[in-house]
Amino acid sequence: MISAAPSLSVETDPSGRAVVRADGTAHDWLTAHRDALRATVTERGAVLVRGLELRDLEAATGAYRALSLDLMPDREAFAPRSRYADGVYSSSQWPADQPMCMHHELSYAEEIPGLLALVCLAAPASGGATATADAAAVLAELPSDVVNRFIDKGWSLVRSYNGEVGVSLVESFGTDDRAGVESYCRANGIEFEWAPGGALRTRQRRPAVVRHPASVVDCWFNQIAFLNEWTMAPEIREYLVDVYGADGLPFTTRFGDGSPIDEDIIETINAVYEAHTVSLPWQAGDLLLIDNIRTAHSTEPHVGHRQIVVAMAEPVRRDA
Repeated sequence: MISAAPSLSVETDPSGRAVVRADGTAHDWLTAHRDALRATVTERGAVLVRGLELRDLEAATGAYRALSLDLMPDREAFAPRSRYADGVYSSSQWPADQPMCMHHELSYAEEIPGLLALVCLAAPASGGATATADAAAVLAELPSDVVNRFIDKGWSLVRSYNGEVGVSLVESFGTDDRAGVESYCRANGIEFEWAPGGALRTRQRRPAVVRHPASVVDCWFNQIAFLNEWTMAPEIREYLVDVYGADGLPFTTRFGDGSPIDEDIIETINAVYEAHTVSLPWQAGDLLLIDNIRTAHSTEPHVGHRQIVVAMAEPVRRDA
């Protein structure tokens, strides 16, 4: 006799976040409910599981094992992380007083995580929420002329690795061996050139809109606004341009043909994200599952110690 899978009661918090209250030991509860949780993530875009009391790194990695996640390494990162185990990392190192704007993890890579799993080991005194936004709703609200221009041209990420600002070659490519970096770039559709002093400049063109493989909805899936120079704090942008030049920024975005993206387009994208933002403060022990294609996420500024353990999982290749 085949027993029925346990039911999953999903609440909708006043913020709009789907929330599930767990009532058992983490491993057993997650093992029993993992299929229902994955279905809920596909349907709702993200779900917060509260009550598992995941308070240390061992508990977090145990939760990822119970969910049977297919973990993947972090490559092409735009900010440093600490690696705790294979496929398990800290959240990106980012100034606490600065927001990390809406984006989809590794949207510029050839292999992208289909699912993000985040565990909060320590919640800050204030702020620091991992907010989310529905990528299909964002796409529907963006001006059609902006969307059509990006559909026609795509978008490109331009990066400069100068050894002083931004991540290192090892943090991004897993090696600083020139042949190894070039091999990775060729295998992943990344144009590259070396400067006389050894600095590396790369460019990769990607689509701005993708179709979700499960729900078959079109999603605004990119990091056009977040990694663009106009999203930087003005004083930081001015400093970087002054020191490294307009073409030497650690990262910025362009249209797929290399032409610049006007500031007003970046402001429009960020305004639409803001209108669709769902934010619920972290509590220590929380588990947040995010469909990385259907749902953008951001980090709000915070005060106090914040520790989030991140797993990138269920890799999807663009050519699949």
